[in-house]
Amino acid sequence: MKATEMCIRLNGLRLFAYHGVLPQESRVGAEYTINLSIKTDFNQAAETDRLVQTINYADVFHAVKDEMQLVSKLLEHVAWRIAKRIFHDFPSATEVHIGLYKQNPPMGADCAQVGIESTYVRADEI
Repeated sequence: MKATEMCIRLNGLRLFAYHGVLPQESRVGAEYTINLSIKTDFNQAAETDRLVQTINYADVFHAVKDEMQLVSKLLEHVAWRIAKRIFHDFPSATEVHIGLYKQNPPMGADCAQVGIESTYVRADEI
């Protein structure tokens, strides 16, 4: 038996950061929610019960947290940086899907969150 679709998922990560176009956003900051799915092959980890044969989600969290602390104007840029970091830090990752959402955005509307979603594929997988 062999699994064909395998993903490491981190859903509902909540981090505080200072992203935004408006000067107020970079001073006051906001809470962000991140949903992340990383496609990888963890067949060997499933068989052997060894962490070294998969992607450690705690390490993924620390990489995401580091990238979220770098101030950017656009969520699109933050998501791109997170995907780039994941591909760099975790060579077995072949695809990264990111949903990045700002809670209570300052846009004059009653809106719980705004955000972006994007899927990135490792360049040598295309």
